[in-house]
Amino acid sequence: MNTAILLIGGNLGDRTGNLRKAAELIAENAGRIEKISSLYQTAPWGSVDQPDYLNQGIQISTDMHTLTLLHTLLEIERKIGRIRQEKWGSRVIDVDMIFFNDEVISLPELRIPHPRMQLRQFVLVPLMEIIPDFVHPVLHKTVRELQASCEDHLPAIKI
Repeated sequence: MNTAILLIGGNLGDRTGNLRKAAELIAENAGRIEKISSLYQTAPWGSVDQPDYLNQGIQISTDMHTLTLLHTLLEIERKIGRIRQEKWGSRVIDVDMIFFNDEVISLPELRIPHPRMQLRQFVLVPLMEIIPDFVHPVLHKTVRELQASCEDHLPAIKI
């Protein structure tokens, strides 16, 4: 079995309902949910002229390998209504694979660990709830250490 750490989020429509639906579809199609964080409301990152996001961290056990899991997660986004338009734009749902076991993967369509996760409190704060002592396989720091040294000061407010 493989362990994948995901971050789900969105800022359009029924944000809570969309995250709930994403978690249900992940459990049905991608793997067993082992841990799930609280919901966190965060200001937008990148393109700031948009509504606040809700984000949630999820740890799953899966028998899928990375690219199969990636395509499954993209299909879950599509089922919920995600339309990819602008980078960092508003979205109904976003499902990102942050870690996959302790692997380092660099492919055109997938980079693991997520290359900017250590720069973003909206990723680190939910992950602190579920995997605070997980060691980033490239940076060799725990999620706790990454969160403590993160220079992003946008608050992640527990809902």
